[in-house]
Amino acid sequence: MNRLAFLLSIMCCAAFAADAQESVRPVVVKIWDNAAASHSNGIVTPETAPAPGRIGNVSTAELRIFPAENADMAVVICPGGGYERLAMDHEGYDVARWFAAQGVTAAVLKYRMPAGHPEVPLEDAEQALRIMKGLAAGAENYAAACVGIVGFSAGGHLAAMASNLAATRPDFAILFYPVITSTPGLAHEGSFDRLLGADRDAELAARYSLERRVTSETPPTLLLHSDDDRTVPPVNSTLYYQALKSCGVKASLHIYPSGRHGWGCRDDFPYKTCWQAAVEQWIAKKKIKTH
Repeated sequence: MNRLAFLLSIMCCAAFAADAQESVRPVVVKIWDNAAASHSNGIVTPETAPAPGRIGNVSTAELRIFPAENADMAVVICPGGGYERLAMDHEGYDVARWFAAQGVTAAVLKYRMPAGHPEVPLEDAEQALRIMKGLAAGAENYAAACVGIVGFSAGGHLAAMASNLAATRPDFAILFYPVITSTPGLAHEGSFDRLLGADRDAELAARYSLERRVTSETPPTLLLHSDDDRTVPPVNSTLYYQALKSCGVKASLHIYPSGRHGWGCRDDFPYKTCWQAAVEQWIAKKKIKTH
């Protein structure tokens, strides 16, 4: 085979592998609906699709699992959407495919919207962790000894809730531009309006201001944010990082010069390779500790 033919064959194989990865269908595991879960969000109308790759009005929790071969680690991914909808594409499936390519089984969580019931998404996230840890039925073939949680924006708030308030907690957390604090002027008010209700009092808001809930039992956490994020200001990440360090929890914080909010796995984010390298290093350390 001459050099040109060899190069063409390599390119064809690479293209085929990429297409195959894109065409892989995830394994869908239903967690529960409002009738079966301990708590209901009260939503009785059908799900909506407000935009491509977006799901709203969610009242049934599901996992979509992207398996990695011979994986000894898994992550539960919580897409963002302000607790109003879920960005299932660039903060869900695209991220899951990337994790699977790194040898980490990734389960995208379609969690129920809180609609003023904060316990609803939290119990979905906790049950997802239990399933992926093999502590609950549903995905026994994909369970792993080390299970982390990944969250974006409001999904980052959910991941941080699971890290601090759940009975079954993740082994580590990776939070992308997370909603953390309920402090006026720093909070993403829309997320807290939908999580707790617009008429919430200061005591309830403080309970879900997660920089206040960190303890020495909070799992190690990687935080990633953009300095010019005006939707969820980067102080949300810095407050959480400071709380983690004050409690002796291992943590790392990366704040990129630009990118604004909601970049997820988008190719147009100028620091995409930077966050991928940071996450690869983070999970590599966790893999070493599990062996």
